[in-house]
Parts: sequence; C-alpha cells; structure tokens
Amino acid sequence: MKNKVYVIVGPTASGKTAAAIELAKLSGGEVISADSMQIYREMDIGTAKPDETERQGIAHHMIDIVSPDCPYSVAMFQKEAFGRIEDILSRNKTPIIAGGTGLYVNALTYRLDFTETSYDLNFRALLEKREVAELFNELSAKDPEAAARIHPNDKKRMIRRLEILHHGDGKEEYRFRVPNDDYAFIMAGLSTEREVLYERINRRVDLMMERGLLEEARQLFAKYGSMPTSMQAIGYKELVAYLNGDTDFAESVALLKKNTRHYAKRQLTWFRRDSRIRWYNTADYPNAMAIAKEILRQENNHF
Repeated sequence: MKNKVYVIVGPTASGKTAAAIELAKLSGGEVISADSMQIYREMDIGTAKPDETERQGIAHHMIDIVSPDCPYSVAMFQKEAFGRIEDILSRNKTPIIAGGTGLYVNALTYRLDFTETSYDLNFRALLEKREVAELFNELSAKDPEAAARIHPNDKKRMIRRLEILHHGDGKEEYRFRVPNDDYAFIMAGLSTEREVLYERINRRVDLMMERGLLEEARQLFAKYGSMPTSMQAIGYKELVAYLNGDTDFAESVALLKKNTRHYAKRQLTWFRRDSRIRWYNTADYPNAMAIAKEILRQENNHF
C-alpha cells in the first residue's frame, strides 16, 4: 500500500496554511511548504510565512532554508522536498504539502526529471540585468509554449526557462502528463468567490503593512539591493519602487494589492488544470478545522 501524502493548494490568501496545520493535528502530520518565496530567510511578512505561534507546534519544512541573495531552482526544491517526505514517513508521520507555487507542487506530484537541467550562475546573472519585457520577447521566440504559461512579469521563471534552453531543449519541465504514482497523493484545492477572495487579499496586504512590511523591505533593500530574484517578488518589488522614489507610497500599496489579485487569478488557472484536485469552497466552512475534517471525510469516502 502506497504512503499517503496530502497536498493543499489554492490561490494566495485562501487559507492553505491554516488548513494544513489543522490537518496535521488530525492526521499526525508535518507540513512541507511548496512556496517559492517562503524558502528565503529574512523575508517573513511579505511571504505570509507562519510564525511559531501560528504553527501551533506543528513541524514545518522548506521554510527559511536559503538567504535572499542565494539562487534557488525548482530542481533543488524537488530533491530536498522528496527527502523531507521520506524523512517524515520514516517517523510514521504524515507529509502535508501546502503552497501556491504551481511548479513546485507539480515537481512533486508529476514525474518531472530535472537532473539534466544545468544551473549556470554566470548566465543567470547576465539575464538578471536585462529588462523583463526583453526576456519575455526572447522566451516567446525560443519557446512559445513556455511563454504562454509564464506571466510576462514573472522574471524569475523566465530566467530559469532561458537558462534551461541555453543548455539544452528543456522540454521535460513542462510535460505535466505523467502523475507521480510513488505516493497516494490526496489533493485538495481551497478557494472561494472571486469578490470574497479579492477582499481577503486587500485586507491581508493592509495587515502586512501594519505588521511592518515596509520596514522589512527597506532592510532587505539596504542589505541586498534590488538585483536578487527574491526582491522581484510581489510584496517587495512594489515597495522597492517606492524606496527608489519611482512611486509614491499609496500608489505602491495599491499596486501591491493589484499584483497580488492578478497572481491569485493565475494560481487558480494553473491548479484548475489538474483534475486530481478536489476543490473546497472555504465560505462553506466555519473555520480551518472544519475544512481539514472534510478533507479527511472525503478521503475516507474515496478510499
């Protein structure tokens, strides 16, 4: 019998972290983050990283593992996350993957082989210096299929794709057709009506600002500058523009909310393609524990 691995996905601000923690309480589990920004140390508020209180004693993995100026790839994530899954299972615990980075989730739940993809820091540094529009045009010419999947402002993924193409054809990274059957993945998607989700996103950004996101961005900018890929993430790049004097404060916050809403829409589009995911409308449940219990109930009915 295959080992169970739970996967909780969905757009930003949908409640994935809270549901994963409650599910871990019920199933004797530990959480593995599948968030491409929570891997970075020092980037806490803008990535909505759960603090020790929010984790409620539940072990979390793949959080705070590299510094913001350290390049990190999906291949590195895949290798380390599989190691964490096996470690959790070896201790008779249940792995619970939770996050909204679609490529990270797919790297675990599909058979994607990244062992042949090269990792070239010098080539990547050259791409970092170029404008995002220029990179997107080059990617569109070299790999239209990848360009169709990647948002025109997602510099991080564009750079990685061009890096892979620079060293080979790189076609395997986007072949999401062969599920990984090494584990019994139980996949749950959280979402709600768009208006409700967008209002949650707006409130979340306001709360981040109250908690000190601007100061966090200021400290990171002073220490690392704006060049690392991590500083191009939503929540930081908008405030870096303000710190650079390119926008005023209100405009930066408004843009942060807008970019986050657009990102949530792209996340939903990505995850809706995966027919293995059972979706749960969070508005139908009073709290995260109720969602976790329903995920278990549906699993029992299915198996």
